[in-house]
Amino acid sequence: MHVVVAGASGVLGTALSRRLAFAGHEVTRLVRREARTGESRWDPYAGQVDQSVVDSADVVVNLAGAPTMGNPHSRRWATALEESRVVTTRVLATSIARAHDSGAAPAMLAGNGISWYGDHGDQRLDESAASRGDAFLTRVTRVWQEATTPALEAGARVVVLRTAPVLHRSSAPLKQLTLSARLGLATRIGRGQQFFPVISRRDWVGAVTHLTTAPVSGPVNLCCPETATSAEFTRALADAVHRPSLLVAPAPLVKIAAGRMAPEVLGSIRAVPSALLQSGYEFHDTDVRDVIATGLSAAD
Repeated sequence: MHVVVAGASGVLGTALSRRLAFAGHEVTRLVRREARTGESRWDPYAGQVDQSVVDSADVVVNLAGAPTMGNPHSRRWATALEESRVVTTRVLATSIARAHDSGAAPAMLAGNGISWYGDHGDQRLDESAASRGDAFLTRVTRVWQEATTPALEAGARVVVLRTAPVLHRSSAPLKQLTLSARLGLATRIGRGQQFFPVISRRDWVGAVTHLTTAPVSGPVNLCCPETATSAEFTRALADAVHRPSLLVAPAPLVKIAAGRMAPEVLGSIRAVPSALLQSGYEFHDTDVRDVIATGLSAAD
């Protein structure tokens, strides 16, 4: 199988590309610099991608986008976060549509976020749940998903990867949160009753690899089966590093500090990975303590 990966240099893209290659698949990484072996140069902002590479693909995976972690008070950061996701998705979806028009049939696995659902309190959310509210990341994920339309209309199999925060020791958010926890500064956010979905990197990679061949289309929640509350997450992280979790960040303070990201921090998304489970994927890490243990382990 030939898999084309955009955003292959990130923590997730690197791990996914490595897993696919180890499984014997041909991987072509889309890059914005001079291409090397196993790479193809593209310029999404100029609408340029090698059509022959897409035509030859069985699956195109888009993980490209500016970092989610940034200054929530910065308009430039917010604009870059949205545009980088929408532009890359639209360019690849359009190229996939051209491939289908010429008789090829690549599938598309399109990166997205669990924030699509918005705040739903303690309601369990499978992939059929509606998007609610106008929080910043919720609005971004909507237009991000809409950018897959050309591929959908061409008849491609499109999977929307509604990804929860992926916990891994080398990257945000776990890297920063672990540092605070080791200093005894693990902090409950607000009342702590909001649900906070997460997933380990090994399950994210395993699930996406599974989805390259599984007969699944539409949105897929990438989160562990048991979603913890924010307070449970904080306690689990503090326990993992053998430190207390006594601090509380009041909601009014969080609203000031987090700016446009405050609704994401204080909102509640009790997501359930129904599509993955129904398709036969078996999780390694089923709850928050498993996810944190794996994320902190050098073995992952």
